[in-house]
Amino acid sequence: MPIDPSSEPTDPPTASSHAQTETTNPPPGRPRLPTTPRGRLDRYFKIGERGSTTGREVRGGLVTFFTMAYIVVLNPIIIGGVPGREKNADVLGNVLPLAQVAAVTALVAGVMSIIFGLVANYPFAIATGLGINSLLAVTIAPEVTWPEAMGLVVIDGIIIVALAVTGFRTAVFNAVPPELKAAITAGIGCFIAFIGLVDAGFVRRVPDAADTTVPVQLGINNSIATVPTMIFALGVLLMGVLVVLRVPGGLLIGILVTTVVSIILESFLDLGSSLQNPHGWSLSVPALPDGLGGMPNLSLVGDVDLFGAFTRIGVLAASVMVFTLVLSNFFDAMGTMTGLGKEAGLADVNGNLPGIGRALVVEGTGAIAGGVASSSSNTVFVESASGIAEGARTGLANVVTGGLFLLAMFLTPLYEVVPLEAVAPALVVVGAMMIGQVTTIDFTKFYYALPTFLTIVIMPFTYSIANGIGVGFISWVVLAAAAGRARTVHPLLWIVAAVFVAYFANGPISDLVG
Repeated sequence: MPIDPSSEPTDPPTASSHAQTETTNPPPGRPRLPTTPRGRLDRYFKIGERGSTTGREVRGGLVTFFTMAYIVVLNPIIIGGVPGREKNADVLGNVLPLAQVAAVTALVAGVMSIIFGLVANYPFAIATGLGINSLLAVTIAPEVTWPEAMGLVVIDGIIIVALAVTGFRTAVFNAVPPELKAAITAGIGCFIAFIGLVDAGFVRRVPDAADTTVPVQLGINNSIATVPTMIFALGVLLMGVLVVLRVPGGLLIGILVTTVVSIILESFLDLGSSLQNPHGWSLSVPALPDGLGGMPNLSLVGDVDLFGAFTRIGVLAASVMVFTLVLSNFFDAMGTMTGLGKEAGLADVNGNLPGIGRALVVEGTGAIAGGVASSSSNTVFVESASGIAEGARTGLANVVTGGLFLLAMFLTPLYEVVPLEAVAPALVVVGAMMIGQVTTIDFTKFYYALPTFLTIVIMPFTYSIANGIGVGFISWVVLAAAAGRARTVHPLLWIVAAVFVAYFANGPISDLVG
């Protein structure tokens, strides 16, 4: 029987429009469907006003949790260690115990996500930032003790909060031109897609033994050679189909289905972790837990030395470390909020978020809380885009995500059931949604094209949102000046571009000053 073309699915929706399709099509521009508030919860979180429903918020919170729960497993690996081993040891040879790091990672993520949801009312979950925890483990901790390193994180957070309270962070946020904000959103889409591809082993580093300048390859020897990576590939297709068919909760369904399939396959194949088997699972091995966990060990909370690093390595060296932390925190959060806000349809025509000042203060407080708890600086997580793609538009989704993190402290084995290969497809699908922001950029004007292009590609290529923003800012002001448009550039953008020049040139500058 012939198919009626009018009955076929339309083009895939973007994340900002996906949540609206359960009721009616949104008007052009801002994808919101205001409705009459139905109760206290609706009025407080403005659920109906933002065109959402309680069900969508809960689903969005669930998906966000599953796509970022890996941080509770990964953060201890990055900054934690085992006594007697050199890995992640501080200057005195001490390490942060793995179980305690996992507990405080879940604690701070849960508390700060809930606070952010209640105060800022955005669906942007908060957890330990991957860039800063790596910086602590590799660069800072070997020079100081872990309590002293966490003291620097606390100072970083205090500075970030002060900049937010004074309005400076908001001013910088609003000074960014719409074209760069669109590029930041698209760049974050590429970045989280790349994270998903790497986490699932679809993209892998070429071994040094290959003696080639090519940095990455498809799978192993340009082949999807592992079962976990195959699960990821099937997950991308499954979630893509569900989104095309506009199935409510498509990403969550995809995560659950691929998790169940992973558990079944692991029970027969016994692949184990990739640490022991290169064909194994990248982080969490999917298997039903033997128990439900127990009371978390929160002994690391408060183990902080605020000014010890300044005494141990000197004021100048410690100040440079703080500056690096501040710059990374400042622009990673700004870029992430820009991208998430635009994708959720919560930003105005200039890409600015209402009430961004409150959001930036709470986000900065996450750095303080992370330092005090020894989990490293906490910030807005880019994986929140997966919850937004499920329809999350308010802080209620954050409350759900935060509650699950707090529960994870007591039910430790449960969050380890879901492998990264089952959640990574959601990051790729959401990345495809976010890249659509490039359609708002006029690439026929090269003084727009080059800065926005660099912003987009530098994020995944350097694995850093802040680096992409910095390169974008610098190239934007230079090309604007070359095009005779210097007066159109906000003064703050010139200042920030100059700061990034100093940041990127910190190596040669350090050599010059000895």
